[in-house]
Amino acid sequence: MHVFKKITGYHHVFAVVLSCLLITACTSEKKLVYFNSPEAISSADANKNYTPVFHTDDFLAINVMAADLDAVKPFNLPVQTINNSVAGYSSGTPVSQGYLIDASGNIDFPVIGRIKLAGLNRVDATELLKEKLKAYVVDPIVHIRILNFKITVLGEVRNPGTFSIPNERISLPEALGLAGDLNITGKRQNVLVIRDVDGKKTETHVDLTSKELFASPVYYLNQNDIIYIQPNRARINSSVINPANAGIVISAVSLIITVLALLTR
Repeated sequence: MHVFKKITGYHHVFAVVLSCLLITACTSEKKLVYFNSPEAISSADANKNYTPVFHTDDFLAINVMAADLDAVKPFNLPVQTINNSVAGYSSGTPVSQGYLIDASGNIDFPVIGRIKLAGLNRVDATELLKEKLKAYVVDPIVHIRILNFKITVLGEVRNPGTFSIPNERISLPEALGLAGDLNITGKRQNVLVIRDVDGKKTETHVDLTSKELFASPVYYLNQNDIIYIQPNRARINSSVINPANAGIVISAVSLIITVLALLTR
């Protein structure tokens, strides 16, 4: 009877320790729910007029339009057709040509020559081109689009990778949605956004659980931004102890306690 009480006592101790571990491992709701802080969501107005700035190595599609179609022909690149052959069938795929911003921040534009676009946003670059075109075209209309806009999402997301964006405006939550959202093991309070600013890498940390995210300078992403989701403590611990073996570990600890109880009776 004395041995039985001692064994039972050890099991009680084991149960308490296990319960504490499970409680500690539980994640607070505040650490999982997005935008749950008391700040007003209207702070997002700071970003409502956001437009990206062009950088070196941006590949731009520039289309010039006007009432006189012949006048704008010299300023528009021809559309190339790439022939693809699949299972014996050939098809032509139209591909837009573009202008690569060189290391000096310039492009070579037909007739006009070198124009510096790096450092300008789309609105300013459009106005610059329109002013230069007025010497050749009456009432020109200019449309500029980034052809190689992409962002990269790494870390604790379901589908990490590099994603091509068909337009020049994507928010951080939208980018995480493209990557399948965060895993349960992702740290939502310390998301890292790496951005190239004037040739230098900058790091900005944001909290997805706070509504202050909407006023962050990285809420809208730039070309080539990198988003990294850190693993939380549970994920780091699981890399040391395989969760698949947790049942075996618990059974082994229970057996050891039972043996110790018998040896110390």
